[in-house]
Amino acid sequence: MRRLHLALAAACAAATAASPSIGQAQPVSGLYVGAAGGVGFHDNTRIRNEIVGGKFVQPATGGLSFKPGYVGLGSIGWGLGNGVRLELEGSARGNDRNFEANPSGGLSYGHQSARETKTGVMGNVLFDMDIGSPYIYPYLGAGAGYQAVRYTQDDSFTSKGVAGADHFSGTKGGFAYQAMIGASLPIAPVVGLSATIEYRFMGLSGQRSYAGSSTMAGITTPASIKLSGNDTSQILVGLRYVFDVPPPASPAPAVTASVPAPKPAPSRSYLVFFNWDRADLTVRAKQIVAQAASDAATVATTKVEVSGNADTTGSEPYNQALSLRRAKAVAGELVRLGVKQNEIVITANGDTQPLVPTGPGVREPQNRRVEIVLH
Repeated sequence: MRRLHLALAAACAAATAASPSIGQAQPVSGLYVGAAGGVGFHDNTRIRNEIVGGKFVQPATGGLSFKPGYVGLGSIGWGLGNGVRLELEGSARGNDRNFEANPSGGLSYGHQSARETKTGVMGNVLFDMDIGSPYIYPYLGAGAGYQAVRYTQDDSFTSKGVAGADHFSGTKGGFAYQAMIGASLPIAPVVGLSATIEYRFMGLSGQRSYAGSSTMAGITTPASIKLSGNDTSQILVGLRYVFDVPPPASPAPAVTASVPAPKPAPSRSYLVFFNWDRADLTVRAKQIVAQAASDAATVATTKVEVSGNADTTGSEPYNQALSLRRAKAVAGELVRLGVKQNEIVITANGDTQPLVPTGPGVREPQNRRVEIVLH
């Protein structure tokens, strides 16, 4: 099981560092906050040794098992706009110990109480993916940080007719690592708000010793217990809110054409829209270009104007080059569909002729377009 968890952690870390070619990134930009809660399943912890009065009394093969417990966390992060998010997280976890129902060796328990709690801070790197659905965005992530582990144990027992009791308590910290896989589900009525559902694995390195005491036949002596292994699998649900998200733009018409009239209009116009920072034609864009090419073949067309445009999210030189690439992509598709090359006039407007006026740095879908005009 531990090897499986480590493999998951390595896979998530590799996917987080990978190129967006594994999926088009969901453009989460700027500041966001999140909170989540759920259940944590604590893997068995090994008892390295138990020392009472300077003597070893617990073999290294011993172990502790824990009941399912709670997990709660809060996070603040920054989206880079290309799918990558950097995040700082604070968390708390707690699990009660399971005691043996029928211990061997003439041992019987009376009062039993033991609990482990973890609190700490983690730094995470996550990658959101767009799978083509506006309703769900999967993500992968990995993180590292510090966790303080508090362990308390109070129990009474009878061993071969002799009454005894153990008490241990203390807090020990150490390096922690985690991997997560989940999905966010946008909540449409509230712009920027998403529900999240997630599986994550957390592991701690090193060993932890806790001081205490052991009482047998009324005699109390100093004692200590050393534990190793501390892995937790967690199922979480939560909310994430991204600040300063612009409201979605009104859907743009796929084709803008002149109103039908008894006589053919002297020119016809078509709008082809593009994804953000892309110059390749979508399926819908190819349909519009095909319609323009078909109309050009059925009317007396002498010139086809192809004008590329961009929104204001890039620099002026970059937007100028991007609008030219978009215009050339449309012109190339027209030629492939039978429009003569010498009839096509290509222009690139950069971000100077927006369909919807905006300020700088705004991702306006209707401004990412190429206009085809048949004369």
